[in-house]
Amino acid sequence: RDAFGWKSPADYRFPELRSLSGAIIVLSLVLYPYVYLTARASFMRQGAAQIEVARTLGTSLASALWRIALPLARPGIAVGLSLAMMECLNDIGAVEFFGVRTLSVGIYATWLGKGSLTGAAQLAVIMVLFASALIILERSGRKMERADTHAGKNAPLQGVRLTGAKAMLALAGCGLPVALGFVLPASVLLGFAIERGWLVRADAYAKAAFNSITVAALAAIIILALGLFVAYAQKLSRSRAVAAAIRLITAGYAIPGAVLGIGVLVPLAAFDNALDALMRKHFSMSTGLILTGSVAGLLFAYVARFLAIGLGSLEAGLNRITPNLTAAARTLGRGPFATLVEIDLPLLRPAILSAALLVFVEVMKELPATLILRPFNFETLATLVYAQASLDQLEETAFAALTIVASGIVPIILLSRMMGRGFRIRPAQFARS
Repeated sequence: RDAFGWKSPADYRFPELRSLSGAIIVLSLVLYPYVYLTARASFMRQGAAQIEVARTLGTSLASALWRIALPLARPGIAVGLSLAMMECLNDIGAVEFFGVRTLSVGIYATWLGKGSLTGAAQLAVIMVLFASALIILERSGRKMERADTHAGKNAPLQGVRLTGAKAMLALAGCGLPVALGFVLPASVLLGFAIERGWLVRADAYAKAAFNSITVAALAAIIILALGLFVAYAQKLSRSRAVAAAIRLITAGYAIPGAVLGIGVLVPLAAFDNALDALMRKHFSMSTGLILTGSVAGLLFAYVARFLAIGLGSLEAGLNRITPNLTAAARTLGRGPFATLVEIDLPLLRPAILSAALLVFVEVMKELPATLILRPFNFETLATLVYAQASLDQLEETAFAALTIVASGIVPIILLSRMMGRGFRIRPAQFARS
């Protein structure tokens, strides 16, 4: 308007950002790393042999990419796509801000807006069906991924140095998603923080940051303890029952946060009400809401949802420990617990650190389950940003939003360095951060 002298929005046509298409564009810019990381890992495993054979038969490089490299990478792409769709299904803050009514938004509005737990549970069942379909897609993608796991033994593909216009186009193509999905929004938030930082209530921000760090640290500690127990049990026992139990307890990550919140709220509220009625009847005293009115219910939901992330990193670390070390310790008279403490735990430090960082980041930015299960007057950074953005107080969200971004960037840098030193993390787990 300033550049062309327009006085009002009626003087020109501009796409409506708060719409379904606007939400699709924003979520695509945010969630593309899921597909990028899994597809990149698949391409890196292929090596150069297949492409070189195709080129000797007269196939162009573009045709070899389309007919050979892309079909081999299809399982990894399917895994990344299913993960991105799970995150999209779980989202509640962005879609509501853009005015899009999704099942997650409907569950939250039905429960807290209309006070209908039954209606929210019915919507949650529908979301479970969608999540189950995505789980099946992701599992089938992982099964197909075995087809190209041995292809990476040949020589890797040699890079091509681009110059001139091709180099500029490649740079623009690779940099555009990063610029639009991270640099631009982070710059806007930073500008808000610098120009209008005085609008932020320091006490509310400090309290929300303290709550976020506290629950994230507690959840990480609990998940590490449970993850070590489950991962070591799987190592000691190869029975199908243990494997089935592990699949069951790690399925929580695929369940959207709003669904998990309702699923946790119903039994915990029933327990609180039954205990309160029992205490009133026999002791003439009220216990109140012990679980649903405290952080305990919130931590339970975090553990159920993010145990898969911590367990995956710990399993990857245990698989890298040669069985000869464990066998040597057992022949020297060490029991399973002593072997874990003296041999496995020191070697598992990188895996433990990666698991703790990944869980910490996920809890810091978790919104749907936190909105449903948080105690009264309990704000985290995610809920604080959500509440202020709902009121169009975008400037006041800057500090809290930047804190969430920083809490994710630092672990990613640390994990990237660990991966560069030889400690590998599954691409699907790394993409979640």
